[in-house]
Amino acid sequence: MKIIAIEAMHRQAEHPNTGDFTIRSNLFHSGEQAMTQEQLRVVADYGDLCGEGPLWDSRSETLYWTDAVGRKFYRYDWSTQTHRLVKEGFEIYGFALNDPGGFVVTNNAGIWLWDGLEHLELLVAEVDGFKCSSNDCIADPAGRFFAGSHYYDPAKEYPLGHLVRVDPDGRAQIVDEGIHLANGLGFSPDCRKLYFTDSAERRIYFYDYNVDSGEIRNRRVLVQVPAEEGLPDGLTVDTEGFIWSAHWYGGCVVRYDPDGTVERRVAVPAKQTSSLIFGGPDLTDIFITSAARSEVLPIMPPGYDPQSGYAGGKVYHVNLGITGKPEFRARMARRFSRQS
Repeated sequence: MKIIAIEAMHRQAEHPNTGDFTIRSNLFHSGEQAMTQEQLRVVADYGDLCGEGPLWDSRSETLYWTDAVGRKFYRYDWSTQTHRLVKEGFEIYGFALNDPGGFVVTNNAGIWLWDGLEHLELLVAEVDGFKCSSNDCIADPAGRFFAGSHYYDPAKEYPLGHLVRVDPDGRAQIVDEGIHLANGLGFSPDCRKLYFTDSAERRIYFYDYNVDSGEIRNRRVLVQVPAEEGLPDGLTVDTEGFIWSAHWYGGCVVRYDPDGTVERRVAVPAKQTSSLIFGGPDLTDIFITSAARSEVLPIMPPGYDPQSGYAGGKVYHVNLGITGKPEFRARMARRFSRQS
């Protein structure tokens, strides 16, 4: 959940893995609730003001994530179990790996190409006259890039945002509108559905998706999160077609079946749980981000106290024996030369 960007203090770039927590995973089957115990491990603790956008690179077995508010970007190497700061001083809200190299990234200024080192190029600043202030994003099997734009400001009236598609040739178009606070996206295993989160509405939508044309249609509500359970934020989908959503203010990640019914709820010791992704060599390892800067918003759950308890800032890991699917790569032509 990103509302206001501020600078963060620099922290040491290398840290050992620390902290094991026993957490509860609540499974729901036909109204019956079972309890299991799982080990939640802290893999990085930089005190991220707004840890977000975790993404697994299966080719290099590397996890990437961003501190969107602290303007820092990190990587975690599976083989060495170490992590480090990659870049700071540039705002990254969401990102996808780019097949020609580097990343396609989003922020308040728009959609960018980044070589992963020093070279940045603004790809899309406006679409149909609207500023492309973008948040979460995803690539599809054809290398297209989807991002949610938003102008959410609880202090005043604000225009509604859009879902934007960028084709590999760099052309951008609005494919849906009426979005308050764009967040997590994901594709069903057969890529016939696209899931999309509007956090301020506490809804996870789904569309019919045509992977050949990149067209979406027929938006419906899959999940309406109850007000007392927080806001749906980052999202991913597993190989069984179940949808996973991190609940900001809810201190958990929730697994929904393809019909939108809660299958399990995994507690996380951070109230501002922001996003998650499957990774590891066999994609059964789940990485969960969280945010240290407490956001005070009118859409907080009734009775929620933003000043008490632990808000977040750590990256967690848990393995529940469920397999995720790899995320697709964008195919945006790189317009600069990569330096060695």
